[in-house]
Amino acid sequence: MLPKKKEHPQEKSGLHPRNKHRSRYDFRQLIAVCPALRPFVRKNEFKDESIDFFNPEAVKTLNQALLKHFYGIGYWDIPKNYLCPPIPGRADYIHHIADLLASLNPKGNKPLKGNHIKCLDIGVGANCVYPIIGNREYGWSFVGADIDPVSIESANHIIEKNPILKGQIECRLQPNPKDIFRGIIQPDERFDLTLCNPPFHASAQEAQSGSIRKIRNLKQQHIKKPVLNFGGQSNELWCPGGEERFLADMIRQSRDFAGSCLWFTSLVSKSAHLKGVYKLLEQVQALEVKTIAMSQGNKISRLVAWTFLSPEQQKDWADTRWK
Repeated sequence: MLPKKKEHPQEKSGLHPRNKHRSRYDFRQLIAVCPALRPFVRKNEFKDESIDFFNPEAVKTLNQALLKHFYGIGYWDIPKNYLCPPIPGRADYIHHIADLLASLNPKGNKPLKGNHIKCLDIGVGANCVYPIIGNREYGWSFVGADIDPVSIESANHIIEKNPILKGQIECRLQPNPKDIFRGIIQPDERFDLTLCNPPFHASAQEAQSGSIRKIRNLKQQHIKKPVLNFGGQSNELWCPGGEERFLADMIRQSRDFAGSCLWFTSLVSKSAHLKGVYKLLEQVQALEVKTIAMSQGNKISRLVAWTFLSPEQQKDWADTRWK
Protein backbone atom coordinates (compact mmCIF):
# COMPACT_ATOMS: atom_id res chain seq x y z
CA MET A 1 0.00 0.00 0.00
CA LEU A 2 1.40 3.39 -1.05
CA PRO A 3 1.83 6.18 1.52
CA LYS A 4 -0.85 8.82 1.42
CA LYS A 5 0.07 11.19 -1.39
CA LYS A 6 0.64 14.81 -0.49
CA GLU A 7 -1.38 17.37 -2.38
CA HIS A 8 1.03 19.53 -4.33
CA PRO A 9 -0.23 22.95 -5.43
CA GLN A 10 0.23 23.75 -9.10
CA GLU A 11 2.17 26.87 -8.14
CA LYS A 12 4.60 27.63 -5.34
CA SER A 13 2.69 30.68 -4.16
CA GLY A 14 5.39 31.70 -1.67
CA LEU A 15 7.76 32.59 -4.50
CA HIS A 16 7.80 36.01 -6.15
CA PRO A 17 5.17 36.44 -8.91
CA ARG A 18 7.88 36.93 -11.57
CA ASN A 19 9.88 33.90 -10.44
CA LYS A 20 10.10 31.41 -13.33
CA HIS A 21 10.17 28.51 -10.85
CA ARG A 22 6.71 28.85 -9.32
CA SER A 23 5.46 25.81 -11.23
CA ARG A 24 6.55 22.25 -10.43
CA TYR A 25 9.58 21.01 -12.34
CA ASP A 26 8.72 19.81 -15.86
CA PHE A 27 11.31 17.07 -16.16
CA ARG A 28 10.38 16.35 -19.78
CA GLN A 29 11.39 19.88 -20.76
CA LEU A 30 14.47 19.86 -18.55
CA ILE A 31 15.73 16.55 -19.93
CA ALA A 32 15.18 17.86 -23.47
CA VAL A 33 17.69 20.68 -22.90
CA CYS A 34 19.94 18.67 -20.56
CA PRO A 35 19.92 14.92 -21.37
CA ALA A 36 22.43 14.30 -18.56
CA LEU A 37 19.54 14.80 -16.13
CA ARG A 38 17.65 11.73 -17.40
CA PRO A 39 19.47 9.07 -15.30
CA PHE A 40 18.66 10.99 -12.09
CA VAL A 41 14.89 11.26 -12.66
CA ARG A 42 12.82 8.58 -10.98
CA LYS A 43 9.25 8.09 -9.84
CA ASN A 44 9.13 8.75 -6.11
CA GLU A 45 6.98 6.90 -3.56
CA PHE A 46 3.99 8.96 -4.66
CA LYS A 47 4.55 8.06 -8.34
CA ASP A 48 5.64 11.61 -9.17
CA GLU A 49 8.76 12.29 -11.23
CA SER A 50 11.54 13.70 -9.07
CA ILE A 51 15.23 13.40 -8.29
CA ASP A 52 17.01 12.33 -5.13
CA PHE A 53 17.71 15.69 -3.51
CA PHE A 54 20.20 13.96 -1.18
CA ASN A 55 22.41 13.12 -4.18
CA PRO A 56 24.86 16.00 -4.85
CA GLU A 57 25.39 15.00 -8.49
CA ALA A 58 21.64 14.92 -9.12
CA VAL A 59 21.21 18.38 -7.55
CA LYS A 60 24.05 19.82 -9.62
CA THR A 61 22.67 18.35 -12.84
CA LEU A 62 19.21 19.73 -12.05
CA ASN A 63 20.78 23.16 -11.66
CA GLN A 64 22.52 22.79 -15.01
CA ALA A 65 19.17 21.97 -16.61
CA LEU A 66 17.35 24.87 -14.92
CA LEU A 67 20.02 27.40 -15.86
CA LYS A 68 20.04 26.20 -19.45
CA HIS A 69 16.27 26.02 -19.88
CA PHE A 70 15.28 29.25 -18.13
CA TYR A 71 18.36 31.46 -18.51
CA GLY A 72 20.16 30.25 -21.64
CA ILE A 73 23.32 29.20 -19.80
CA GLY A 74 24.96 26.52 -21.93
CA TYR A 75 27.80 25.75 -19.53
CA TRP A 76 27.64 25.68 -15.74
CA ASP A 77 29.75 23.63 -13.36
CA ILE A 78 31.40 23.98 -9.95
CA PRO A 79 34.42 22.34 -8.28
CA LYS A 80 33.77 19.29 -6.15
CA ASN A 81 32.28 20.06 -2.70
CA TYR A 82 31.54 23.71 -3.51
CA LEU A 83 28.13 25.24 -2.80
CA CYS A 84 25.41 24.24 -5.27
CA PRO A 85 22.59 26.69 -4.50
CA PRO A 86 18.86 26.09 -5.03
CA ILE A 87 17.98 28.16 -8.10
CA PRO A 88 14.37 29.15 -7.19
CA GLY A 89 15.45 30.78 -3.91
CA ARG A 90 18.29 32.68 -5.59
CA ALA A 91 15.90 33.94 -8.25
CA ASP A 92 13.49 35.13 -5.56
CA TYR A 93 16.15 37.37 -4.00
CA ILE A 94 16.84 38.96 -7.40
CA HIS A 95 13.17 39.67 -8.11
CA HIS A 96 12.58 41.20 -4.68
CA ILE A 97 15.52 43.60 -4.99
CA ALA A 98 14.30 44.47 -8.49
CA ASP A 99 11.09 45.65 -6.82
CA LEU A 100 13.18 47.69 -4.39
CA LEU A 101 14.68 49.64 -7.30
CA ALA A 102 11.40 49.79 -9.20
CA SER A 103 9.86 51.94 -6.47
CA LEU A 104 12.28 54.72 -7.52
CA ASN A 105 11.99 54.25 -11.30
CA PRO A 106 11.48 57.74 -12.82
CA LYS A 107 9.48 56.11 -15.63
CA GLY A 108 6.98 54.43 -13.35
CA ASN A 109 6.92 51.59 -10.86
CA LYS A 110 8.45 49.03 -13.24
CA PRO A 111 11.56 46.83 -12.85
CA LEU A 112 14.66 48.57 -14.16
CA LYS A 113 16.47 46.78 -16.95
CA GLY A 114 19.85 47.27 -18.58
CA ASN A 115 23.53 47.02 -17.71
CA HIS A 116 23.58 50.59 -16.44
CA ILE A 117 22.13 49.06 -13.25
CA LYS A 118 25.24 47.95 -11.37
CA CYS A 119 25.18 45.37 -8.57
CA LEU A 120 27.75 44.01 -6.14
CA ASP A 121 27.45 40.39 -5.02
CA ILE A 122 29.34 39.84 -1.76
CA GLY A 123 30.45 36.19 -1.75
CA VAL A 124 29.75 35.37 -5.39
CA GLY A 125 30.98 31.81 -4.85
CA ALA A 126 32.14 29.30 -7.42
CA ASN A 127 28.57 29.06 -8.76
CA CYS A 128 28.08 32.74 -9.80
CA VAL A 129 24.31 32.18 -9.66
CA TYR A 130 23.10 35.58 -8.41
CA PRO A 131 24.90 37.51 -11.19
CA ILE A 132 23.72 35.00 -13.80
CA ILE A 133 20.05 35.35 -12.84
CA GLY A 134 20.26 39.12 -12.33
CA ASN A 135 21.85 39.61 -15.73
CA ARG A 136 19.62 37.20 -17.63
CA GLU A 137 16.39 38.46 -16.04
CA TYR A 138 17.06 42.20 -16.01
CA GLY A 139 20.27 42.80 -17.98
CA TRP A 140 22.05 44.18 -14.90
CA SER A 141 25.84 44.27 -14.73
CA PHE A 142 27.58 42.72 -11.74
CA VAL A 143 30.76 42.73 -9.73
CA GLY A 144 31.16 39.47 -7.83
CA ALA A 145 33.51 39.51 -4.82
CA ASP A 146 34.94 36.55 -2.94
CA ILE A 147 37.83 35.74 -0.59
CA ASP A 148 38.44 32.34 -2.22
CA PRO A 149 40.66 32.23 -5.36
CA VAL A 150 39.12 28.90 -6.44
CA SER A 151 35.63 30.46 -6.38
CA ILE A 152 36.81 33.42 -8.45
CA GLU A 153 38.49 31.09 -10.95
CA SER A 154 35.36 28.94 -11.24
CA ALA A 155 33.03 31.94 -11.65
CA ASN A 156 35.32 33.41 -14.32
CA HIS A 157 35.32 30.07 -16.15
CA ILE A 158 31.51 30.05 -16.22
CA ILE A 159 31.53 33.59 -17.63
CA GLU A 160 34.14 32.74 -20.27
CA LYS A 161 32.21 29.67 -21.42
CA ASN A 162 28.97 31.66 -21.87
CA PRO A 163 29.41 34.49 -24.41
CA ILE A 164 26.12 36.10 -23.28
CA LEU A 165 27.75 36.81 -19.89
CA LYS A 166 31.02 38.30 -21.16
CA GLY A 167 31.41 41.96 -20.28
CA GLN A 168 28.41 41.75 -17.94
CA ILE A 169 30.01 40.17 -14.85
CA GLU A 170 33.40 41.03 -13.34
CA CYS A 171 34.86 38.94 -10.52
CA ARG A 172 37.19 40.48 -7.91
CA LEU A 173 39.23 38.69 -5.27
CA GLN A 174 38.90 40.23 -1.81
CA PRO A 175 42.51 40.42 -0.54
CA ASN A 176 41.57 40.83 3.15
CA PRO A 177 39.03 38.35 4.60
CA LYS A 178 38.12 40.88 7.30
CA ASP A 179 37.06 43.47 4.74
CA ILE A 180 33.74 43.31 2.95
CA PHE A 181 33.55 46.45 0.81
CA ARG A 182 37.04 47.91 1.19
CA GLY A 183 39.38 46.55 -1.48
CA ILE A 184 36.41 45.84 -3.74
CA ILE A 185 34.51 49.12 -4.23
CA GLN A 186 36.84 51.47 -6.07
CA PRO A 187 37.04 55.26 -5.55
CA ASP A 188 34.18 57.04 -7.33
CA GLU A 189 32.53 53.67 -8.14
CA ARG A 190 28.78 53.51 -7.58
CA PHE A 191 26.48 50.50 -7.10
CA ASP A 192 22.70 50.57 -7.25
CA LEU A 193 22.50 47.41 -5.13
CA THR A 194 24.64 45.11 -3.04
CA LEU A 195 23.46 41.60 -2.20
CA CYS A 196 24.78 38.89 0.07
CA ASN A 197 23.98 35.41 1.34
CA PRO A 198 26.10 35.32 4.54
CA PRO A 199 27.75 32.17 5.89
CA PHE A 200 25.11 30.54 8.06
CA HIS A 201 27.14 28.72 10.73
CA ALA A 202 29.84 29.73 13.23
CA SER A 203 32.06 26.65 12.77
CA ALA A 204 32.59 23.54 10.65
CA GLN A 205 31.26 21.41 13.51
CA GLU A 206 28.08 23.49 13.72
CA ALA A 207 27.62 23.23 9.95
CA GLN A 208 27.92 19.44 10.05
CA SER A 209 25.59 19.16 13.05
CA GLY A 210 23.02 21.27 11.24
CA SER A 211 23.21 19.04 8.17
CA ILE A 212 22.86 15.88 10.25
CA ARG A 213 19.81 17.34 12.02
CA LYS A 214 18.23 18.37 8.70
CA ILE A 215 18.72 14.93 7.12
CA ARG A 216 17.41 13.13 10.22
CA ASN A 217 14.28 15.26 10.16
CA LEU A 218 13.70 14.68 6.47
CA LYS A 219 14.66 11.01 6.23
CA GLN A 220 13.87 9.91 9.78
CA GLN A 221 17.18 8.04 9.81
CA HIS A 222 20.17 8.06 12.13
CA ILE A 223 23.04 9.77 10.27
CA LYS A 224 26.55 10.21 11.63
CA LYS A 225 28.34 11.87 8.71
CA PRO A 226 26.20 13.61 6.11
CA VAL A 227 26.84 14.10 2.42
CA LEU A 228 26.05 17.76 1.83
CA ASN A 229 23.66 17.67 -1.12
CA PHE A 230 24.23 21.37 -1.80
CA GLY A 231 27.94 21.19 -0.89
CA GLY A 232 29.78 24.17 0.51
CA GLN A 233 33.28 25.15 1.61
CA SER A 234 34.22 26.80 4.91
CA ASN A 235 33.81 30.40 3.75
CA GLU A 236 30.50 29.51 2.08
CA LEU A 237 28.87 27.69 5.01
CA TRP A 238 30.56 29.07 8.11
CA CYS A 239 32.80 31.82 9.47
CA PRO A 240 33.84 32.83 13.00
CA GLY A 241 30.72 34.17 14.69
CA GLY A 242 28.46 32.84 11.92
CA GLU A 243 25.70 34.84 10.28
CA GLU A 244 25.28 37.16 13.26
CA ARG A 245 28.86 38.45 13.27
CA PHE A 246 29.08 38.62 9.49
CA LEU A 247 25.96 40.77 9.33
CA ALA A 248 27.29 43.02 12.09
CA ASP A 249 30.60 43.50 10.27
CA MET A 250 28.84 44.21 6.98
CA ILE A 251 26.51 46.78 8.51
CA ARG A 252 29.34 48.62 10.29
CA GLN A 253 31.52 48.63 7.19
CA SER A 254 28.69 49.75 4.93
CA ARG A 255 28.70 53.09 6.74
CA ASP A 256 32.12 53.83 5.23
CA PHE A 257 30.59 53.48 1.75
CA ALA A 258 27.34 55.32 2.48
CA GLY A 259 27.54 57.34 -0.73
CA SER A 260 28.79 54.49 -2.92
CA CYS A 261 25.60 52.46 -2.92
CA LEU A 262 21.91 53.19 -3.12
CA TRP A 263 20.67 50.05 -1.32
CA PHE A 264 22.68 47.57 0.71
CA THR A 265 20.87 44.24 1.10
CA SER A 266 21.48 40.88 2.74
CA LEU A 267 19.68 37.64 3.36
CA VAL A 268 19.00 37.03 7.07
CA SER A 269 18.28 33.33 7.62
CA LYS A 270 17.76 33.35 11.38
CA SER A 271 14.89 35.53 12.60
CA ALA A 272 16.58 35.72 16.01
CA HIS A 273 19.27 37.91 14.42
CA LEU A 274 16.85 40.61 13.28
CA LYS A 275 16.77 42.47 16.60
CA GLY A 276 20.56 42.90 16.56
CA VAL A 277 20.49 43.88 12.88
CA TYR A 278 17.94 46.65 13.48
CA LYS A 279 19.87 47.93 16.50
CA LEU A 280 23.12 48.15 14.54
CA LEU A 281 21.42 49.85 11.60
CA GLU A 282 20.12 52.47 14.02
CA GLN A 283 23.62 52.92 15.46
CA VAL A 284 25.22 53.46 12.04
CA GLN A 285 22.42 55.90 11.20
CA ALA A 286 20.85 54.14 8.24
CA LEU A 287 18.08 56.46 7.06
CA GLU A 288 15.72 53.81 5.73
CA VAL A 289 15.44 50.09 6.46
CA LYS A 290 13.16 47.56 4.75
CA THR A 291 12.54 43.90 5.59
CA ILE A 292 11.18 41.68 2.82
CA ALA A 293 9.75 38.27 3.71
CA MET A 294 10.71 35.32 1.51
CA SER A 295 9.61 31.70 1.54
CA GLN A 296 10.49 28.59 -0.42
CA GLY A 297 8.51 25.53 0.60
CA ASN A 298 8.92 25.10 4.35
CA LYS A 299 11.92 27.43 4.49
CA ILE A 300 11.17 30.95 5.71
CA SER A 301 13.77 33.70 5.44
CA ARG A 302 13.94 37.38 4.76
CA LEU A 303 16.18 39.98 3.25
CA VAL A 304 16.99 43.25 4.95
CA ALA A 305 17.76 46.36 2.90
CA TRP A 306 19.17 49.65 4.14
CA THR A 307 20.29 52.96 2.70
CA PHE A 308 22.12 56.00 4.02
CA LEU A 309 20.54 58.27 1.41
CA SER A 310 17.61 60.55 2.19
CA PRO A 311 14.47 60.41 -0.02
CA GLU A 312 15.71 63.50 -1.85
CA GLN A 313 19.14 61.91 -2.43
CA GLN A 314 17.50 58.68 -3.60
CA LYS A 315 15.44 60.61 -6.14
CA ASP A 316 18.52 62.47 -7.32
CA TRP A 317 20.38 59.15 -7.68
CA ALA A 318 17.55 57.77 -9.83
CA ASP A 319 17.19 60.91 -11.94
CA THR A 320 20.92 61.16 -12.71
CA ARG A 321 21.81 57.47 -13.14
CA TRP A 322 18.75 55.82 -14.61
CA LYS A 323 17.63 58.14 -17.41
